[in-house]
Amino acid sequence: MLDLIIIGAGPAGITAAIYAARKKIEFLIISRDVGGQAAWAGEIENYTGQQLVTGPELAIKFREHLEKYKFELKEGVGVSKIEKIDGGFSVATEKDETFSAKTIIVASGKRPRLLNIPGESKYKNKGLFYCATCDGPLFAGKKVAVIGGGNSALDAAMSLMKIASKVYMVNNGPEFTGDLVMIEKVKRSPNVEFINNAKTVCVTGDQFVKGLTVEVSGVKKEIELEGVFVQIGLVPNSSMIGFVEKNEAGEIKVNNACQSSDPALFAAGDVTDVADKQIIIAAGEGSKAALSAFKYLSTH
Repeated sequence: MLDLIIIGAGPAGITAAIYAARKKIEFLIISRDVGGQAAWAGEIENYTGQQLVTGPELAIKFREHLEKYKFELKEGVGVSKIEKIDGGFSVATEKDETFSAKTIIVASGKRPRLLNIPGESKYKNKGLFYCATCDGPLFAGKKVAVIGGGNSALDAAMSLMKIASKVYMVNNGPEFTGDLVMIEKVKRSPNVEFINNAKTVCVTGDQFVKGLTVEVSGVKKEIELEGVFVQIGLVPNSSMIGFVEKNEAGEIKVNNACQSSDPALFAAGDVTDVADKQIIIAAGEGSKAALSAFKYLSTH
């Protein structure tokens, strides 16, 4: 049985791993990727020590930092279930592997919220995507839409307005709710059109996306385009665990030591109920979680 299993390798999981390695804790990381949601970001201007860095660049730096330490990393696989066992926890992966540890740090982040409209599942990865940083370059000189009204939608727009010929910003509210600086940057772009108070009805096409239907003030409007980027929020990746307290959004409740309702299970980053989902906050919470796990292991 290991001392610790860290689930997720975004900013929270990576920082937890660095602290765990420095404390000589015997641990394992299980994660679908290295970088997490941070790797989806376009330009990051508020991460201390990096005046301007892209998400993919920061993910590379994270990996380089991780590689300075020796530990086992199970990459490219998710966790399907966490269960309590005598003396700790059992962690099952989607590849039917099972590992056990005395403590757990859940740093699994969040995943994109779905629109749940006709055409979404049909055209996923066929013109409809959830990451502009990842897939935006496919749409050079083409018309695209970004669906959403917050910072993630604005971040996507800032990436796409440099690539696409036209970017429609489809927002179901009266105004965008993101940072004013980001809103002003997007509004200054001549190839961006804002459509507020718009309900997204369906995505249309043949083999690939060809259009988007929206409804404004009861009137349906067809927009011809070739790409749709869904940016309507995120859902915590917490379904693999059922025995700890969560809030209404499914986020794991933690105290100021990143400890969940189970004293040997810790959580950090966007999967928790900590306010303000920021890269730097997730990293800080990851360090706290690792230090708290170390203290628990030292006294139990």
